[in-house]
Amino acid sequence: MAEMESQDLAEPVSPGETTKSGARPADRHGLLQHSREFLDFFWDIAKPEQETRLEATEKLLEYLRTRPKGSEMKYALKRLITGLGVGRETARPCYSLALAQLLQSFEDIPLCSILEQIKEKYDLQRVKKAMVRPALFAHLFGVLALFQSGRLVKDQEALMKSVKLLQVLAQHHNHLQEQPQKALVDILSEVPETTLKEILPKVLKADWGVVLSSPENLELFLLAQQKVPAKLEKLLGPVDLFSDENIPRLVTVLKTAAASVKKERKLPAVALDLLRLALQENKFPRFWNDVLEQGLLKKQFLPASFLCFRLLGAALPLLSKKQLQLVMQGDIIRHYGEHLVTAKLPDRFRFAPEMDEYVSAFLEGCQTDPEQQLAVLVAFSSITNQGHPVVPTFWRVVRFLSPRALKDYVAWLQDMFLQPSLESLVDFSTSNQKKNQEASLHVPERAVFRLRKWIGLRLVSIVENSQVEKEEALVEEVARFCLFHSFFETKKPTAQIPETEQRLSFPLESRTREVVCSAFFSLLQALSTQFRQVPGQTPGGRPWTYRLVQFADTLLNHNRNVATVSPFTAQQRQAWDRMLQTLKELEARSAEVRATAFQHLLLLVGIHLFKSPAESCDLLGDIQTCIEKSLEGKPRRTRSKAIDSQEPPWVEVLVEILLALLAQPSHLMRQVARSVFGHICSHLTPRALQLILDVLNPDKSQDEDDNVVVTDEEQPKSKSRDDSDSEEEEEEEEEEESDVEEESDEEARDEDVDQGFREQLMAVLQAGKALGGADSEDEQEEELGDEAMMALDQSLASLFAEQKLRIQAKKDEKSKLQKENVLRRDFQIRVLDLVEVLVTKQPENPLVLELLEPLLTIIRRSMRTSSSKQEQDLLHKTARIFTHHLCRARHYCHDVGNHVEALHARLERLVQQAGCQADSSIALYYFNASLYLLRVLKGNTANALPLKTPKKQKASAKAKVPEATSCLDLKRVTPVYSSSLSSFLSKRNSPLTVPMFLSLFCRHPVLCKSLLPIMIQHITGPVRPRQQAQACLLLQKALSMGELRPCFEHSEWEQLIGQVLAKVTENLRTLGKAQGKSEQQRELSSLELLITLLKTIHVQKLTVDLTTILGLLQSLQPSLQQSLQQGAHSAGSNRLYDLYWQAMKFLGVQRPKSEKKDTREIPSDAQSPVSMKRKKKGFLPETKKRKKRKPEDATEQDAKPAAPGGNQPPSSGKKKRRRTKATASAQSRVNEKPAAKNPAPSTPITSPSTPATTTTSPSTPAKTPKLQKKQKLSQVNGATLTESAGKKHQKRLPKKGVSGKSPQPTLPRKKARLSLANGSPSLLRSGAKKKVQLKKGVKP
Repeated sequence: MAEMESQDLAEPVSPGETTKSGARPADRHGLLQHSREFLDFFWDIAKPEQETRLEATEKLLEYLRTRPKGSEMKYALKRLITGLGVGRETARPCYSLALAQLLQSFEDIPLCSILEQIKEKYDLQRVKKAMVRPALFAHLFGVLALFQSGRLVKDQEALMKSVKLLQVLAQHHNHLQEQPQKALVDILSEVPETTLKEILPKVLKADWGVVLSSPENLELFLLAQQKVPAKLEKLLGPVDLFSDENIPRLVTVLKTAAASVKKERKLPAVALDLLRLALQENKFPRFWNDVLEQGLLKKQFLPASFLCFRLLGAALPLLSKKQLQLVMQGDIIRHYGEHLVTAKLPDRFRFAPEMDEYVSAFLEGCQTDPEQQLAVLVAFSSITNQGHPVVPTFWRVVRFLSPRALKDYVAWLQDMFLQPSLESLVDFSTSNQKKNQEASLHVPERAVFRLRKWIGLRLVSIVENSQVEKEEALVEEVARFCLFHSFFETKKPTAQIPETEQRLSFPLESRTREVVCSAFFSLLQALSTQFRQVPGQTPGGRPWTYRLVQFADTLLNHNRNVATVSPFTAQQRQAWDRMLQTLKELEARSAEVRATAFQHLLLLVGIHLFKSPAESCDLLGDIQTCIEKSLEGKPRRTRSKAIDSQEPPWVEVLVEILLALLAQPSHLMRQVARSVFGHICSHLTPRALQLILDVLNPDKSQDEDDNVVVTDEEQPKSKSRDDSDSEEEEEEEEEEESDVEEESDEEARDEDVDQGFREQLMAVLQAGKALGGADSEDEQEEELGDEAMMALDQSLASLFAEQKLRIQAKKDEKSKLQKENVLRRDFQIRVLDLVEVLVTKQPENPLVLELLEPLLTIIRRSMRTSSSKQEQDLLHKTARIFTHHLCRARHYCHDVGNHVEALHARLERLVQQAGCQADSSIALYYFNASLYLLRVLKGNTANALPLKTPKKQKASAKAKVPEATSCLDLKRVTPVYSSSLSSFLSKRNSPLTVPMFLSLFCRHPVLCKSLLPIMIQHITGPVRPRQQAQACLLLQKALSMGELRPCFEHSEWEQLIGQVLAKVTENLRTLGKAQGKSEQQRELSSLELLITLLKTIHVQKLTVDLTTILGLLQSLQPSLQQSLQQGAHSAGSNRLYDLYWQAMKFLGVQRPKSEKKDTREIPSDAQSPVSMKRKKKGFLPETKKRKKRKPEDATEQDAKPAAPGGNQPPSSGKKKRRRTKATASAQSRVNEKPAAKNPAPSTPITSPSTPATTTTSPSTPAKTPKLQKKQKLSQVNGATLTESAGKKHQKRLPKKGVSGKSPQPTLPRKKARLSLANGSPSLLRSGAKKKVQLKKGVKP
């Protein structure tokens, strides 16, 4: 209602109303008439967008600053006060903020007057019951507006009135809840002490029950305690807020405060004020223990627990070390740890991000106090759940630690790893863990293992975190610590190795070393990516791995003090020493990039010698041999010699080594293998590439034993097909189990039972005489004895036990095969890295051509069975390499050598395979591969063809020079694509698509020239309409390409265009008679092809006979018009009709403008004039019909289309709008000088390139009585002109009509009406003059 009232205030009044009744003041009418923009400010202020509100408020203040004394100020105040009580709750704060800004900008406005206006507008005594709530909020937001203006605390009278008003509002708790008290506390917190002393007795009663009754009253007490303690003591006397009597009340108040901020999820101000008061009065332990831990936390109320957590985070900057120790060892921190563990479940609120913000703010604020930082971080790291800390290993708050605090924290972590102090931890167990009484879960060894596991990962995460500022000495210390405790143990301490002086209170278990070892290799990966070199400390810029290898060599040399966990054999130690020698040789050749890559590989495999000695020892020997052969100064052997020799080339051995490294689930190994292969791929041999392709070939990888992929026991995998059937059976069983448990169990057992088991079961039952024979009915039934029954039970039990074991073995075999498949796919994804490196760095290598078919095989197989995510990843990566790095590469092979014949055969095979695929997406990859081979053959010279080159040059003499000198054999390639195109245009479901051939035509226009006859042949003939439409589309796109025209001579091109035009003309004879969607698409494609042909003829000025197509289209016009009127295939008919007129436009026939808009409204010829007149009724009211101008308009219109032989009588009837446009366009040419004064009406219209033919208009429209009369009068020598000829005739006649019969005043009048219909701006410019002329023309 308030909004409606505000709208009524802003409603403008018409001038007539103000003159008739003087009830409304004149200044208000002048205000509303003055600016509509001013009134829009108030609508924008209430909008939900903050930017719009702020912008409207600023504009309103700027507007009022220019008129501070005008009526706008009064209206603005009244409108804003009205907005304080609007029905929309989101709009009230907007108006309150705008009012505060207004009062702040104009300080001459008295605040008391605003309060009086608010009370007058929303009188709580006289307001209706339905408007009580908006009125209460209007008073509240009014007081808040006064306070936000900053002037309330300075105005004593307004302040007292506001305080009294807030006290009155506090009584309406049902509507306003605690908002008035909160506003009162906010206001009193800003007033001076003298004013607070005066107001305090009025707002705070001298009763402890009232003070501790609500959080707002307690907060008011704490405010007075802080600002005017003497006045408070005089009012209430000496008070101990934390006494035994007050503590239960404090707990209740804090619980109420926690519930009030449940949705806001913030810390109540009263809780933080209580904490500060407790610190000030040295009663913090009593407040923390009695009020929070023993009182509020025992309520088992989630908002209360979260209040304790928030108070813990907010108290961190305020506490001393002793107080911090008290807080971090109590029940609240233990309860917080339990919350972190249980909140990991779904649909649980997690407080951890909020606590991270508190801790981050604390650490960032005390950068100068590293001891306090260390104390907080150690305290949070000591919260453990059965030994495992609850904070994550990758805790982001460490980025705010100072270098000293970080160093001390790492030292504390190392000490806890070596000598775990379980007594210093705040350990807890969840309720579910307490219910589990298993003794093995509560032993200290389990807690030590969980703690050490977390510490190892925590140390590595600190180094991996790039946001943490750390010194190089700290990084080296962590790396040495992880390396030492992963693979070494101390025999006797020595000062030369600091790690040996560290003693363990609990011995390191093997599983702990495995965790630390995994963390160490993760650290190596981080060091290789983030800290590749240390230019300041390491001489020569050696990598981190080199320094760790040196440290490991130092440990190996001190065998009296240090021993390896897995001692080296003599062969392994010899491999280690040889590796160090090779490293020194590579260091001498560090300038070569290849030497650096080999060094990195050697270091990584050398470190792995401690993890897997047997495998790494063999790899080290092979790597060193390959390095020596690759770096020797002798020239590289040819491929033939390498193949014939008994010893395999070093590249093949190194590729095998890289494949072995890729088999390990290590990202660091993957990076190293990729880097090394990038340096050796230029030396790759066909045999080395075949090693990679054998891994990617799915058939070979399944049939052969792949020791690299399968890490379990070696078993032949020739039974994979049989097992696949059993996997399907198992999946079916699982689906049935999910539906009905009992029935599914029986069905699963039935499926698992084979015929042999059934025969064994029958034999056991028959042996025990449980089943009768054939003549059992005749014999007397004998019951089995107890012993026989027991023997039968034992036989059945043993039989079913054996069957159960067979079923379990079968399931285990299936799961093992599934795991092997997962490992194999993962390995293939990693091996694709090598293929990507080869294609990217060596695109001109001839071996790249050998990758086409293997990649296509992977794509085809993965698209058929891409059910799992792993298969999809393999498919996406293979497709990306094939498409982006291979087919679309800028560089390609330019040295095919003697492989031209093989490439042609491969091209033929790819095109044939593309046409045999079941899916178009797969066929697209095969077709693109053939285009890539075409590109390669075309880009290579013909030197490799000794005998075919002359014949080829003679055969392609008319072609371009690059085609004549390339290796591409057009005579061999053209039939391949010809058969493919014929198959595409004849088969019903062909995997080939139009874009494939368009890509072929665009890249190879010479092939397009050879394939044009096939497309022309399939435009017509005994093929399906869909194939005819595709042939038209292919021809249209092909003829539009600029690359095709240079392949033809001028006469050949004209002959081709004429041939295609004849085919299209034959195809268009059935235009407009389509019965199905395919036939309709054929008509549309034929018209589009015709338009392309006509455009080509027009642009290139070709001499082609267009008489036949013009006559055909003119004869089809009535049927198209009729089909469009009937509405059959409305969407397709409209498109067909538009294409038809585009073609007619190129033939010199213009489409009438009237038919574009009123095509459906034009009646048929069968309609009588009476029916037409009946349809015309009701278009305009009688008052708007221009009856006086009707005779003049009819006379003028009848005079224009008349024949030159005489004058025509005027006809009656209203002129149609489309005829107005046609005659007005004729009138616009009156002032032009014509070429001939009186042209013969029977002269036909001809085209320059066609014989003289009579041009007919499209679809003769249905005729009104007036149009029929005109057509009868336009007959000359017995020949009836069509409408378009009549229109062109009319363009030449107006001159005579204007000079003779047509009156002069009608010309400007008709122009004005025409400009009005067309929306011309000329009517706005000269509307007054034309209106006067029209009025004068009406007079007799």
